[in-house]
Amino acid sequence: MTTDALRAPVHAELPVAIIGAGPAGLSAARALKRLGIRYVQFERHSDVGGIWDIDNPGSPMYRSAHFISSRDKSGFFDYPMPKDFADYPSREQVLRYTRSFTDDFGLREAIRFGTAVSSVEQDEDGAWTVLTSTGATRARAVICCSGVTWDARTPGIPGDFAGRTMHSVEYVDPSLFRGQRVLVVGLGNSGADIACDAAANADAAFISTRRGYHFVPKHVFGMPSDETEWLPIWAERLVYGIVRRVMVGDVSRWGLHRPDHRLFESHPLLNTQLLHYLQHGDVTAKPDIARFDGDKVVFADGSRERIDLVLFATGYDMTIPYVPADYFAWKGGRPQMYLNAFSRQRHNLFGLGYLEVNSSAYTLFDRISHLMAQYLNDQVHRPDRAGKFERLIREDRPDLSGGIKFVGSDRHAAYIEVRAYKKYLRTLSKRLGWAELSPGLFNTVRAASTRKASAHANG
Repeated sequence: MTTDALRAPVHAELPVAIIGAGPAGLSAARALKRLGIRYVQFERHSDVGGIWDIDNPGSPMYRSAHFISSRDKSGFFDYPMPKDFADYPSREQVLRYTRSFTDDFGLREAIRFGTAVSSVEQDEDGAWTVLTSTGATRARAVICCSGVTWDARTPGIPGDFAGRTMHSVEYVDPSLFRGQRVLVVGLGNSGADIACDAAANADAAFISTRRGYHFVPKHVFGMPSDETEWLPIWAERLVYGIVRRVMVGDVSRWGLHRPDHRLFESHPLLNTQLLHYLQHGDVTAKPDIARFDGDKVVFADGSRERIDLVLFATGYDMTIPYVPADYFAWKGGRPQMYLNAFSRQRHNLFGLGYLEVNSSAYTLFDRISHLMAQYLNDQVHRPDRAGKFERLIREDRPDLSGGIKFVGSDRHAAYIEVRAYKKYLRTLSKRLGWAELSPGLFNTVRAASTRKASAHANG
């Protein structure tokens, strides 16, 4: 493939291939369906939902999981979550909502369930061959929507441990902790949730962290805390700085590290329940692990604890195993894509969901897939405008940080600030003459699905 791979011929007679039927894949399907773009969707599991289906093999979901963002900020565009859902919906509610979205927009008919994708290759003519467990499919474009929480990252710890170790991807039910002395390593939002499960069920519970985190209450003035997104970032920092000082205070009192970064330069923790358990001695904070020593864990401060189970809540590596590595510019374990979505190396290779964001992702998925669909549509009907966007894919490098200096780690390399990202997408749409997302945009898709379902029921 030459360096002109970004400007390959358009194979309009072929479908677009969507890989994955979790929230990102379903967003892409709805966007393509609205514009009448033919597509086929591959899902290795037996139903939609991605990680939110606890029965999906490899899902990191656990029984006590809830959405980190609130109900009214967490839905697909123009498809709000039901008002009778909790402020922070449970995993069961999120899965039920995702499946209702699938059915209401008639997205099931194009999904090939039980079909795993093993490889994706771009052919010499610019088209794509998608090899699956049921055969090969030729496609004009590929949208990778297979998610970022499947490949667990576990640190190497010196020494030998006599107890059990596991990663949070294996964790499902708090009954695992009964009768155990448990150490949870890592304190992202999942780690904090699991530490709370351990505090309530284990004989003794400990958390080990390398750095400090900002704790943000889930509710401020009776409202979910992410409903302040309309504020500029400086004002949001000011509000939460005051709220944290009044409601949380100095977390080092309970053995936690003080944060070494400003608020929003990394994900804050929306889990004041953990502070409750720390305050009551049901969980004990420890520093980083120095080494294992039989049935003991030795920490960086020289202290040691007898531990039965070590659970690593240490995150995941972003991988797209079915795509050759050189099709994306990988750096620090993250694919470096235009707008975190468009491959700069290959024509019509996209990734949806490969970003870290400080707000709900579902509407962002819709905004990105809306751009993808318009671009694919322009390749057939407005090739001049598609060419302008291809030049942007090659050359445009916008700052999507919103002025936030994110923590300098591989994990944070793909971070974006939601307000800056949305603003740039709006600017881009106006620049190219593309329609912006607006209420009612998908009504025709939903109406067509309703008519088809009614005709099927009456037939």
